[in-house]
Amino acid sequence: MSGGVDSSVAAALLVEAGHDVIGATLKLWGGPSDSGCCSVADVDDARRVAQQLGIAHHVFDLSEEFEAAVVTPYVAAHAAARTPNPCIECNRHIKFDRLLARARRMGFDALATGHHARVERHAGRFRLLRGVDAAKDQSYVLSMLGQDQLSSVVLPVGALTKDEVRAHAAGLGLRTAGKPDSQDVCFIASTDGRRGFLGRRLSLRPGRVVDALSGAEVGAVDAVELVTVGQRRGMGHDPAGARRYVVAVDPAARRVLVAGAAAASIGRVALVPDSLAWVDGPLGHGARAVAQVSAHGRPAACIFEGDGTQPAIVFGAAQRPVAPGQTIALYALDDPAAVVGSGIAA
Repeated sequence: MSGGVDSSVAAALLVEAGHDVIGATLKLWGGPSDSGCCSVADVDDARRVAQQLGIAHHVFDLSEEFEAAVVTPYVAAHAAARTPNPCIECNRHIKFDRLLARARRMGFDALATGHHARVERHAGRFRLLRGVDAAKDQSYVLSMLGQDQLSSVVLPVGALTKDEVRAHAAGLGLRTAGKPDSQDVCFIASTDGRRGFLGRRLSLRPGRVVDALSGAEVGAVDAVELVTVGQRRGMGHDPAGARRYVVAVDPAARRVLVAGAAAASIGRVALVPDSLAWVDGPLGHGARAVAQVSAHGRPAACIFEGDGTQPAIVFGAAQRPVAPGQTIALYALDDPAAVVGSGIAA
């Protein structure tokens, strides 16, 4: 229970269905937080909702694990000009690993969360599906889950729209019914943002912006470590007036390479081999799928190349650059709501 409306209603639905439920809130971050789900107010909201539902509430301190598995890699990725997704890594290492293991040790049958996605069982196997509400679908950030996790995961609000979730919360008089959704990284406060957070842990260095085709210097950035491949904000325009996109970042040389949309487009993305995670067995070499490269990105048809030591996906049409470190979720071509697996761009 994060203190938000989705997890509040997830707990309520399970109580209504007659399950033996306890609420668990994670203490993950001890620093400033006003934009995620780790603040003192969020913990208090979760506790008060649990009281309203008549269930026990526990707070589990996993802050050391969170620092090691999420925060430290996040900083290291920026230093190496990669684009991390801390929410996915939190799901991978904390919620559906450490917390799930604790729930099993405590004798519980399942771990329920407020994610907008669905788990279905068919012929003894489990499927991970998009949430019914396309605008709130969170299957992308769960795309690393496999059969072992899915066998013990319940997602009660995945079959509801956000409006239905809020209406249910309001009907029960839950204090979180009108609470805004968390949008940002929980350990980065809105007062100083990503720059302030990384600036306390890294030496942020200015860099040159260079045209990838001509080699001409066309601008500058205040901090190379804050630039991501695919970014267009702050990169200016070429002589013809077209917007430039970042195509590569070299932190050692303090250089950002940019190009126009046509030159920046890519058709193939290599994946980190040990990052591949499959819902129910790997795709074969040459298998067709649908790729999504961000939480609410536009799905694109692709082919999975799985032989050799460097897996990759090949898009059917040119795409904007995909940043190294970015998770690519794969969905079934014949059922675009079904998650197949995911990998991280090399």
